[in-house]
Formats: sequence, C-alpha cells, structure tokens
Amino acid sequence: MPAGWRPSTRMRQHWPARSGPRGEGSLHGDGCAVSVIGGTRTSLVFSVSPRTTLQSQFLLGEGGKSKEAEIKRINKELANIRSKFKGDKALDGYSKKKYVCKLLFIFLLGHDIDFGHMEAVNLLSSNRYTEKQIGYLFISVLVNSNSELIRLINNAIKNDLASRNPTFMGLALHCIANVGSREMAEAFAGEIPKILVAGDTMDSVKQSAALCLLRLYRTSPDLVPMGDWTSRVVHLLNDQHLGVVTAATSLITTLAQKNPEEFKTSVSLAVSRLSRIVTSASTDLQDYTYYFVPAPWLSVKLLRLLQCYPPPEDPAVRGRLTECLETILNKAQEPPKSKKVQHSNAKNAVLFETISLIIHHDSEPNLLVRACNQLGQFLQHRETNLRYLALESMCTLASSEFSHEAVKTHIETVINALKTERDVSVRQRAVDLLYAMCDRSNAQQIVAEMLSYLETADYSIREEIVLKVAILAEKYAVDYTWYVDTILNLIRIAGDYVSEEVWYRVIQIVINRDDVQGYAAKTVFEALQAPACHENLVKVGGYILGEFGNLIAGDPRSSPLIQFHLLHSKFHLCSVPTRALLLSTYIKFVNLFPEVKTTIQDVLRSDSQLKNADVELQQRAVEYLRLSTVASTDILATVLEEMPPFPERQSSILAKLKKKKGPDTATGLEEAKRERSAAVNGGPEPAPASAASTPSPSADLLGLGAAPPAPAGPPPSSGGLLVDVFSDSPSAVAPLAPGSEDNFARFVCKNNGVLFENQLLQIGLKSEFRQNLGRMFIFYGNKTSTQFLTFTPTLICSDDLQMNLSLQTKPVDPTVDGGAQVQQVVNIECVSDFTEAPILNIQFRYGGTFQNVSVKLPITLNKFFQPTEMASQDFFQRWKQLSNPQQEVQNIFKAKHPMDTEITKAKIIGFGSALLEEVDPNPANFVGAGIIHTKTTQIGCLLRLEPNLQAQMYRLTLRTSKETVSQRLCELLSEQF
Repeated sequence: MPAGWRPSTRMRQHWPARSGPRGEGSLHGDGCAVSVIGGTRTSLVFSVSPRTTLQSQFLLGEGGKSKEAEIKRINKELANIRSKFKGDKALDGYSKKKYVCKLLFIFLLGHDIDFGHMEAVNLLSSNRYTEKQIGYLFISVLVNSNSELIRLINNAIKNDLASRNPTFMGLALHCIANVGSREMAEAFAGEIPKILVAGDTMDSVKQSAALCLLRLYRTSPDLVPMGDWTSRVVHLLNDQHLGVVTAATSLITTLAQKNPEEFKTSVSLAVSRLSRIVTSASTDLQDYTYYFVPAPWLSVKLLRLLQCYPPPEDPAVRGRLTECLETILNKAQEPPKSKKVQHSNAKNAVLFETISLIIHHDSEPNLLVRACNQLGQFLQHRETNLRYLALESMCTLASSEFSHEAVKTHIETVINALKTERDVSVRQRAVDLLYAMCDRSNAQQIVAEMLSYLETADYSIREEIVLKVAILAEKYAVDYTWYVDTILNLIRIAGDYVSEEVWYRVIQIVINRDDVQGYAAKTVFEALQAPACHENLVKVGGYILGEFGNLIAGDPRSSPLIQFHLLHSKFHLCSVPTRALLLSTYIKFVNLFPEVKTTIQDVLRSDSQLKNADVELQQRAVEYLRLSTVASTDILATVLEEMPPFPERQSSILAKLKKKKGPDTATGLEEAKRERSAAVNGGPEPAPASAASTPSPSADLLGLGAAPPAPAGPPPSSGGLLVDVFSDSPSAVAPLAPGSEDNFARFVCKNNGVLFENQLLQIGLKSEFRQNLGRMFIFYGNKTSTQFLTFTPTLICSDDLQMNLSLQTKPVDPTVDGGAQVQQVVNIECVSDFTEAPILNIQFRYGGTFQNVSVKLPITLNKFFQPTEMASQDFFQRWKQLSNPQQEVQNIFKAKHPMDTEITKAKIIGFGSALLEEVDPNPANFVGAGIIHTKTTQIGCLLRLEPNLQAQMYRLTLRTSKETVSQRLCELLSEQF
C-alpha cells in the first residue's frame, strides 16, 4: 500500500452496489476492494493478485519463477525480518513500518505469520500517520480478539480517541469496528456515543463513530448502553453533511428495531429529510447525486427506517410522507435521464424500497394500487432481476385487501412467465404469486396452470408446488368432486413429491363429507386400473375402497371381487407400510362383501403372509385371518364399522408448507389474506379436519391400535412427593407487563394492531365480531435470531368470567424460529354480560432463560355491540322508557386528549354503536344507539356524550336495561376521551 494513501470520502459514499435478488458487492475500477459495514461502503486495502509485477518487485525479485522459489524467497525474507526485530540495534519507525507491512503482505499471500505483533502494537504510539496506519491495519487483519495484546491495543486506541486528532480518531474507530471483540465493546461502548454526539466532532469522525457503534451493537448489544445520547443521535438526521446522515441512519435503523419507543421521534425527521431529497434537483445534491439520482443510498436507508414503525399518527407528517411516496412513483414513470445501467439500478433501488414501505403501511389504497401497476410494468422487463423483484413484491401486495384485485389483473402475465421464463428462481416467484393471488374466483384456472407446469417443473420446487396445489384445491373447492380429481391428478403427475400429509388430507375430507364418498370411490377405482400406478395412489385407493367400496359394488364393472383383484394386483409392487394398509382393506372387505370372504382368507392363509419376514405383515395376516374365522357377523360389523369423521382441526398441509418455506414467508399478513379471501369470495370455508388424527402409513383401519386423543389443555400435574425442578413450564403467572393497561384501552375502539412489544416478542391482534360471536387472530412474532423453545400461550379467566365468556383456542407450535411469526386463533362466545378481561400469559425459553409475559386480552363487552339506527322521535321515546335510576349511569370527566369532533365520532363508531346524526337538539352533542348481544339475552343501549370545549370536560350518559351493562360501558367509553 503506498504510504499515506487514503480513500476519499466521496468514493466511499458513492460507489454503486450491485442490486438483485442474489448477492451484492463490487470492486472499484482501480482495483480497490470494497467492504460493506452497516450499509456504508468503506475502502480497505489494495487487492493485489499474488502473481503481479508488484509482488515480484516487492518480495521475489528475479527468483519468483515457481511456487517452490516463492516459498524459498518468503522464508528467507521472514528470517531476515525476524533477525531485524531481534537485533540489538533499535529500528527506527520507518524500518519497523516497512517490515510490518511486509509481514502483512506475506500473510495476505496465504502464509502463516507468528511474530511481529508487538512491533505492530508499538507502531500505534507513533505520531506519524503512515506508521500508525500500518500498525492498525496489521492489528485489524492478524490480531485475534482473544490475544493477550488486546489491553495494550486498547490503551493505544484510548490515547488516539482522546487526542482529538480526527485522522488518528478515524484510524482507532476503524480498528475497533474491524476487530469488534467483546473486550473492545466493554472498553469503548460507553465512549463512542459521546464522540458521536459531541458538538465539536468533525463530520468524518462522526461517520466512523456511527458505524463503529453499529458494529459493536451487532456483536454485543448488551454492552451498548441506552442513555441520553439516544435522543441526541436522532437529530443527526438533520445534519448538514449527508455522509453523517447516511451513517447515522444505518445506526438508528438497527437500534429502532430493538428499541422502537426510544427512537420513534426519528420518524418525523426521516420524513423531513426524505422529502428534501425527493423534491431536490440533482444539482442541489451534486456531491451525492449518482447518475442523476439524488442520494439513492440515503433514500433507501431512510425508507427502511420508516418500515420499523407504523404510519405516522400526525396528519401533517403522514401527508408529507404520502407526497414523498407519490413523487417517487411519479419519477419512476418519467423517461430515464441516462441509458447507463447504473442510473436504472439506483432509480429502481429507491422505487422498490418505496413500494416495500407502502406495503408495510398497508393503509393507502391509492398508493397500493399504483405500486401494483408499477410492478406490473416490470413483469415483462428484459432485465431478469427486475422481473424477480416485481414478482416478489407483488406476492406481498396480494395479501392486502386494497390491492388484491389489482394484483389479479396480471394473472395472464404471471402464467406466461411460469411457462416461458428461463430462470428457475423467477419461475418459483411466479408460483408464489399465483398462490398468493388465488381466491374463489380464479382457483380452478390457477390450479390447472400449476398442474400443467408441474409436469416440467424443476425437481427442487416440485414438493412445494404440490403442497400449494393441495392447499388451494381444498381451500377454494366449491365442488369437492373437483378437489378429488385434482389431488388424484397431482399424485399421477408428481407422486414422488406428494407427502404423507397430502394423501392423509384427502382421506380426512372424503370421510368427513358424505356427498363425495361415492364419487371418490368410483374415481380411485378407475385410476387404479392404469398399468402403472404410483404407490401413493394405491394407498388412497386402498383406504377409500376399504371404507366406501360398497357404494360402487352394484356396478358389475366394479364388483367386490373385481375391486379385490385390482388392489391385490398392486400388492407385490408396494412397500411394507402400503402392504399393511392393503391387508387392513382386505379385512374391511370381509365385512362389506361376505361373498369374497373365502378368497381373502386364502390370501391371508398363504405362506407369503403367515410366514412373512416382516413382523408387522405377519401379525396382521394372523390376526385378520383369525378374526374373519371366529367372529360372528355382528362382531365383525362392530369391529370393522366405518371410520367416524375426524375432529375439526387445522390442516397439516399448511403447517408443512410454512415449515418448508421458512420463517420469513409464513407471515400474519398472508394468513389474514387467506381469511379475508374466504369471506369475500364465497363465505366461510369448510372446517379442516384434524392433523392430529391422521392415519399412520400403515393405517390401522380397525382402530385397535389408535392412541387416545391428546387433551386440549395442559397435562395434569402428577401430584406426588417429587417436585419437577427441571420443568420448562413454571406454573407461576407473571404480573401484567408494563403498559399493558394502556394498550388494552387503545383496543376498546379498534380490533387490529400491536398489543405488546419488547426486545424479544411482538404480539399483534386481528379480530372480528358479529352479534354474540367473535374470532381473534393472535400473531406471535419472534424479533430475535434465536429460537423460542417450549412456547406456550395460555388464556386465564376467573371463575366468573368463564361462566359469562366462552373461549376456545387452537394450540401453537412450541418452537418459534428466529424472525418467524406464528398464529393462534381464539373463538369467542359471549354467554352473558361481563366486566373482567381474560389474561394472556406467554411462557417460553430464549437462550436458556425462562421468559414469562402477561397482558390483558382486549375482549370487552362493547365488542358485542350491534349498531342500531333510530329516528329522533324513536330515540327520545326509548330514552324516556329507560328512566329508572338503576338503568342510567352518568360520568363527568376531564378530557385527556384534544377535543376533535371527527376523532370523537370515529371513537363512538369504533366503540360499536351507531352514531345518530341530527337527533340531539344541541348539534355539538353526540348520540348513539345499539344492542349488546349475548347468548342469553339482548340489551338495548343508548348513549349521549356532551362536550364542553371551554372547560375541556365531557358528560357521558348511558342508559340500558341492565345496570351492570350501563356501568361497564360507561367505564370503557370514558377512558377513550
């Protein structure tokens, strides 16, 4: 490295990144290697090939003609350097720097270096930049984080940080970031924030300090203290130097992901800075304009920061952000200002991050539709990466109720991409998008296209396509004969990729639906007549014919004997589990068709069965033969009766798809979309059968070996003298989490949002209520990169609450992967009016530590409100009827929030009652009416809210036919104003 060479700030900030779905990184044109630290590019060292002229001049001279000559020359040089270091004569700074630099170069050639470390440390105390630079570079590359020299290095770094020399401070901060050891974090995590927010720190040092702190926070987050500096670092977003803003944005984004409350003030500042960038001309930010795109990397980072938070609540900030997003979308439609790929890459990077923010907020229908149309233009772009990114983003857009229909308009383009696209990763994204945009209106078309593509699909994605086809066919089956045909066709096309969960599911649905049993028996019988049948088709055929073969036995073409011979012709080609299933089918035939009893007994009596080498097959043959011989007709009919319907539970196919796709794709948004599609496109879906009750591969059709069903609740305690001190599920319920009451109050007038969030866990809710019934989806998000183990959410109700409120929950997976989200469904029924709220207790293990969190679940009496419209005369007539003192509750209270008329109206409507306009003689008052629905009764309710703007007071009056209802509703509504 030439002495005194330093990369320019401009080069570090503006060098482009390669964009695309698979990797990033680049090299400077001058051969300078680039690394990305915290999203900011920093030039490190010259990347010199081991076979360049520089190397031969520096080390090998004329003798470096071969590998052996190179090793010989290097060993000679190492011996010379070692002798210089051990010599009596003290080396001057230049010589020491030269020899340390040679050692570093030899190490980069791939040779081990076991000396020279102390000399490098000594260079740190030099006052010459070039000597100090080589010392820090050697330490960054060669010194292990556990080295005994760390203390000496730390002392030298402290001296440089205290020197206030910006050049030396920059070298020290770079070294801390490169080594990033826990010892360095302990030594400097408290000092670096002070440097970052100090008023006299130079801009270049601020950039280095921000990225250095980011590095330490990523490696040792527990050692970086949160304090007064956190509020001051946010204001770096207003710094005049865009390099400082870029580095600070990377730091704030990472900190905000873990501590959103501490950095929520960054939202308005980020919107302000983004607005200035978007509306500026390229000449205004000339130093930070990259191919006519102003500050693209800073724009992307600001948009990512905004994705850490929900849409801004301040109307002014929200309006300004909307203007920014619209401007970016408008600029994307403008003709390109340059034909070079760097221009389009930078422009599209900002555009795609903008679309990600629009999707994240999911609150502006106009922006969502515009984003969808913009992505639609990329679906046929000649650039493969753009097609890939467009398909990926549209998958997420399809889960929004505002943009789902707009996404569906591109179905033909996506199908064409599935057929013609050459890149397998793009084809896979096309499959994902078809799956996401599917609903009742286009399910048959999409399933047919997926089946057609499956015949030529890449082997790596066939199993995933099979799972998606099976899910869509079940989810949107209006006619279950179509479902049966689809699954059998699926087995025919890709039988090797049809997992057990898929054919288990077919059997569950056929058994649970009487209207499809005869058709299923006829269809599988015809399918089995093919010369070559996949073994999974034999399994399905054996199970269904064993249960419902009698429904087609009246046709001479499918008589009992023909059914038996057809199945038995496949017997010798199948594996042991399938043969065991067929033996169970044969004994079922003995009960269904007495005329084939002798034929079946002969098969069971044969040596190939009674003396089979497999103990399972031998035991079944012996037991079934004995059963058919000694049991009377009535006993046979009882033992071999038709399988009962499976319990209603969640499909195991969906769980398998989530597991296969990984934690990042099975999101709450996608599940919410599935529920929405069910409601919008054809009413409620048929309830899925139990995954827990699926038959085993050697399905025991007799039911003799079936295990008892698992209990719905937690297992009872063993209750003895021994105490399970190693239990992963302590029974103690934690007190309510801080802020639980405030969050609970916010949900009184709304149904969706984030109920609880800390550094580890986020709990989101999405609920719907109709009359006395409700359904709540609880989303548990793991915000860390570490698994949650023994994850157990439990609903706790008092005895009184259990009598008045019925709650049914579905269990969740006890393991939650890092970054994943799991969903739990709670079915709710209001039996009678109630005042308490259930407690949601979550217990799990994170990193070996037991975690215990409790929050109040916002299920309140007003959720069962049904609004009632009334004319003025009817309202006051009913008001007078409810004039008993026990029926009225009144509360006069001070306003806690600004007395805004529109917000007040929204809260009354959100509370559940109808807002009656022009009923009260005083137009400033608010009047509402509704009915509380419970299982036992219906309770009419009238309310009147009288605001006093001068005194900043409210008077709330509620009249119902039941005193306890009036009291509870008054308490709940008073807290909202």
